[in-house]
Parts: sequence; C-alpha cells; structure tokens
Amino acid sequence: MLQKSKITAFVELGKFLAQFSLENTQPQNNVLLNDRFFSSFEDLLALSQSHNGWFTKEQVYFAVQSWAEALTEENLSKWLSNYDFSNVQPKTIGLILAGNIPLVGFHDFLCVLISGHKVLVKTSSNDQHLIKFLSNYLTSVEEGLHDFITFTEGKLEGFDAVIATGSNNTARYFEYYFKDKPSIIRKNRNSVAVLTGTETKEELTRLGEDIFRYFGLGCRNVSKIFVPKGYHFDTFFNAIFAYQDVIHYEKYANNYDYNKAVFLMSNFKLLDNGFLTLKEDQSYSSPISSLFYEYYDDIENLKNRLKEDHEQLQCIVSNGITANSIPFGQTQKPQLWDYADGVDTIAFLVHL
Repeated sequence: MLQKSKITAFVELGKFLAQFSLENTQPQNNVLLNDRFFSSFEDLLALSQSHNGWFTKEQVYFAVQSWAEALTEENLSKWLSNYDFSNVQPKTIGLILAGNIPLVGFHDFLCVLISGHKVLVKTSSNDQHLIKFLSNYLTSVEEGLHDFITFTEGKLEGFDAVIATGSNNTARYFEYYFKDKPSIIRKNRNSVAVLTGTETKEELTRLGEDIFRYFGLGCRNVSKIFVPKGYHFDTFFNAIFAYQDVIHYEKYANNYDYNKAVFLMSNFKLLDNGFLTLKEDQSYSSPISSLFYEYYDDIENLKNRLKEDHEQLQCIVSNGITANSIPFGQTQKPQLWDYADGVDTIAFLVHL
C-alpha cells in the first residue's frame, strides 16, 4: 500500500472522531461512512463504562477528541517528514496493549501501520472495543488495510517484532519470552511536577488536569509533586477544588476511602481536602486518589536527581525548570511525535 493512502485513511478517521464531543455530538456532511458508523460509535461510547468502570463518558470523549485533534493531515505530515520509509520491508509486528486509559495503545497501532508494517494486536481485556471499532472504520475507508490488521485473542504467534506494554513484573516476562525478537518493552513510569511556589492559581488549576484526568491512571498523570522547603499548600488546594466532582465516581471514591484508611492506620501524616490525599513520600508512584509530595532545598540538585531517574519518569511538568518539561495541563495532550518512554517507535520500525 502507498503510505499516502494510509495517511488519507487516518485523516478521515480524525474527521470522523471530531464529530463526537461531550457537549455536542453531531454528524457532519463531509465525513465518510457516517451512515454505517456514526450511530454505532455513539452507542459504543455510551456503553464504554459498562465495559470498564473507569471509562466514564467524560474520559472516553476526551480521548476521542484528543485523537481527532492529532489525526490531521498537517500533524501527520509534520511527524512523518522526519523519516525515510523507502527501505521498509513489511513485517508483522505484535502489539500487546495496555488498557489503563481509553485508546492508550492506539499510537503504537498507528505507528506500525503508517510505517508500512502489518499489525497483530492483542488488546487488553480492559479496552477491547474502541480500537477494534476504529480499525473497522479504517479498513472500510481504505480496503487495502484489511491485509495489514489482525486481532488475536490467544497466544501471540507469527510475528517478526513486538511492542509490549505492561507493569514492571510483566516486563520481565516479556523480556524473557521475546528475547529472540526485536522489541520495545515498556514498564511502569510515572510523571511528576516541579513547583517553585510562584505558580498562579490558574497554573495550579491546570496542574489539576494533569493529576485527575483519567482518574490518575495514566503514566502521563502527575503522581508526585516536588515543592520548595516551607511550601504552603493552601493555594494548591484552592486551585484544584475545581476537580472536586471526581469523588462522585464510585470507583474513585472507593479508592479514596481505602487508601486514606490504609495511610491513617499506618500513622502516616496526611494532607486531605475530601477528594485527594497528599502524603510526603520519596517514591514516584502514588495510589489512585493520592498525590505524593517531597520538599527540595536546591533546584539544581533536584534537576540532577530527575535526570538520574529518567528511566522511571514519563513526564516532568514545570514552568520550564527542566529541559523538555511540559506546561501545566498538557500531559494528556501529547503530540504524535511525543513517544512513550522517549523511545522513537517509528525509528525502531523503519530500521527492522
């Protein structure tokens, strides 16, 4: 298949997804195959929370809109212009996808197809339906893609390379099982924010988006903040009060009650606002409904520590304090060229 045909198919998918928003879902006249797919996708979005309790309407629509914004001809052309695909010999790439947030594996799916390879997908049981629907739309727009996409329920077999996402524990299994194949194996990572105490209330409110989007389940969600010695949390708590409704989601509320009880029974000192607990802790991975914090004395020492711990970190949010830091409120809006774990997936695929 010509890459141009694939790009066109993904651009049409972006136009299709752009019709669906939490505030206003309306079919548009210029979108291909709406007669076959629009109502069915609307129904699927409505059912998503029944498939996975964390996939609320708000979160699923956010993911859909994020991909609608990403899949434009301008974005795809800008992204792919940095690579030479002329020597790619099509191979079968196995994908083992995570399911922690809606469509979390779609970027790998896109990378494999757009680079000229065939994709063999094993979805997570937590997110089985959305990516299959989008695949059906793509193959209906461009029939040639049928021969490039396969989903499997069982053991992953008959592949030439693999991209697998999981926990640190499953990564050890993946590394052993796929030791004879070219691979990208992704492990647990977390995101942090570095505050100086000079942030505005608006900036801290945007930081709340980095903390609470997808209920904090993504590796791009901020799970820990670094604050200067003597930092007062009043402004922070006032700023994130806008996210108080998160406690009305039963699964989140259950985690809040449970984790708070565990912390209190262990006699940990907590800061608490009724929907988020803050615990002073040196580790990066906080449980759902909790945010870890740590004081720092010297910003240069902190920057050096974060550099040393880069393999544990997905994103660093700050006002430009560190190189490649992400502005407040932007962690869950990655560009196509923002690769998970900093590993260039397209470069890996074109050099197979």
